Amino acid sequence: MSGGEQKPERYYVGVDVGTGSVRAALVDQSGVLLAFADQPIKKWEPQFNHHEQSSEDIWAACCVVTKKVVQGIDLNQIRGLGFDATCSLVVLDKQFRPLPVNHEEDSHRNVIMWLDHRAVSQVNRINETKHSVLQYVGGVMSVEMQAPKLLWLKENLRETCWDKAGHFFDLPDFLSWKATGVTARSLCSLVCKWTYSAERGWDDSFWKMIGLEDFVADNYSKIGNQVLPPGASLGNGLTPEAARDLGLLPGIAVAASLIDAHAGGLGVIGADVKGHGLVCEGQPVTSRLAVICGTSSCHMGISKDPIFVPGVWGPYFSAMVPGFWLNEGGQSITGKLIDHMVEGHAAFPELQVKATARCQSVYAYLNSHLDLIKKAQPVGFLTVDLHVWPDFHGNRSPLADLTLKGMVTGLKLSQDLDDLAILYLATVQAIALGTRFIIEAMEAAGHSISTLFLCGGLSKNPLFVQMHADITGMPVVLSQEVESVLVGAAILGACASGDFASVQTLHTWGFVERF
Repeated sequence: MSGGEQKPERYYVGVDVGTGSVRAALVDQSGVLLAFADQPIKKWEPQFNHHEQSSEDIWAACCVVTKKVVQGIDLNQIRGLGFDATCSLVVLDKQFRPLPVNHEEDSHRNVIMWLDHRAVSQVNRINETKHSVLQYVGGVMSVEMQAPKLLWLKENLRETCWDKAGHFFDLPDFLSWKATGVTARSLCSLVCKWTYSAERGWDDSFWKMIGLEDFVADNYSKIGNQVLPPGASLGNGLTPEAARDLGLLPGIAVAASLIDAHAGGLGVIGADVKGHGLVCEGQPVTSRLAVICGTSSCHMGISKDPIFVPGVWGPYFSAMVPGFWLNEGGQSITGKLIDHMVEGHAAFPELQVKATARCQSVYAYLNSHLDLIKKAQPVGFLTVDLHVWPDFHGNRSPLADLTLKGMVTGLKLSQDLDDLAILYLATVQAIALGTRFIIEAMEAAGHSISTLFLCGGLSKNPLFVQMHADITGMPVVLSQEVESVLVGAAILGACASGDFASVQTLHTWGFVERF
């Protein structure tokens, strides 16, 4: 920036609540990330497949990171605030106080996390109904969606939770309510996780059929009867109380939210790729697949007309990009699986010591170790005798089978660092093969995909990116701004501020660097 130019006068804050941490960014009106902060959040696993969090703990972390990223900034120049979060279920009573989602009656733990698989019996019964709304979730509802979790609460915590409940929020909608006092829900959350239809609204017959007729009786007030598109401005903006918590000024525009993966998809799928010599230049946006890869992976493809893909969620109208139908494939655990395989290996302590001595992450060390042991052959051939089936937490797409388990074949008696590195490689390859499996299902149903756009934590791992390119046979594009999910959240705030006409006008914020 030359000395004669003035700094951009308008800023936007994006807040991203992931599985293990809350992150915030300050972004200028060109989409450049100027400040970043993160803060861990607590997780509880009181029993196997029960995963819980605290909405109060999450909000406190949002406040810590937001205050950090706006330090030294004239608060009058901050024009908008956007939230994204995991699609976890937040339960509050009629006075908006936390309610327990556990048998221990600990009301601090009032969030059922997205990856919680407690509602297996409930989702099986829901799928046995063959109700028409299931067509829009790939034919089979996932145990990770909200309807089975709600039914579980009614059947298991009737007195301590269900009967006292006044509000069931998707976590992104909880955050926008906390900031504005407005209980309106985002179209993104309700369409993708709650069976709401952008065209027809709620289907009374579905809720009655599965035993949750309670919602119909009170006109859906507990789960949302005012629905807004992502990026819409909520109420009168930031409340005085929330402004104090976040270190911002009251009245700043706050946007209707997005699910975290959808914020990442929004941040990259419309990227302007001109002038980078990429094969996808000049091809329609519908030929791109955004892969948002962190703890889990989500595979976002959009189309002008609805495409029904067995085992793949959607089609969802306007749930991510206005005017387009969204299909969402996914793998329930990817980053979490890599951690599980590596940290559970006998050679992991040795790996930690050696990586620390080199001031490297364990994954940077493993990548360089693979380069060392591959000799003259391509690194992928090191796993010729070792194979991983990655469904350790069931298969979300395209098999939609939560009963599936993981498998490793080709093990031998040695457990040294070479073996750990090769097992790590086989796990990454298995995840990439899962992506290919999803793409093949989407293409068989009518999608035409030619380029992968990766973002999220795993997109920072060169081996993960290369294996996706090799195994899918497609070019992989990475954004110059690695924090695409946060950019997506900031896009929402910019849209709510009125400074930009629509979400689409902000897609150039996802400009591209390399593949």
